[in-house]
Amino acid sequence: MATNGFTTCLWFDGQAEEAAHHYVSIFKNSSVGRVVRYPEGAPQPAGSVLTVEFTANGHRFVALNGGPEFTFNESVSFVISCENQEEIDYYWTKLIENGGEPGPCGWLKDKYGVSWQVVPEGLDDMVADPDPEKAARVTKAFMAMTKFDIAALEKAYAGA
Repeated sequence: MATNGFTTCLWFDGQAEEAAHHYVSIFKNSSVGRVVRYPEGAPQPAGSVLTVEFTANGHRFVALNGGPEFTFNESVSFVISCENQEEIDYYWTKLIENGGEPGPCGWLKDKYGVSWQVVPEGLDDMVADPDPEKAARVTKAFMAMTKFDIAALEKAYAGA
């Protein structure tokens, strides 16, 4: 197996190039790479985009215009660990704008139907705290949230 990690392939129905540019505009350390087009005789019009290679936040992706047969669902999501509330607010806003949908517990779907979890760093530590009362308070607090509120989570953790 190659030693340079994995590439995630995302299946779109005609929006691969648009989606690649969208994600690159949101995340640092991102760029669009090679664009491959359908040849004559392919199942899509010749010259239309087949795949777009891109990097978002250092992670490699291929956006594929495969057609309407498959769509995204919540069984696969991308987790964004955020250092502070400003990052949570930024990613939440950027990913739901223009047709995305907020979901429970820090989950959302972007305008393409891709699921994301926008979570604060340290949430796992709070939920896994050896003090079951602290863990329960934090879990109860985040279960009632859509977009995470770090101050409210810390308040619940502290028992305030």
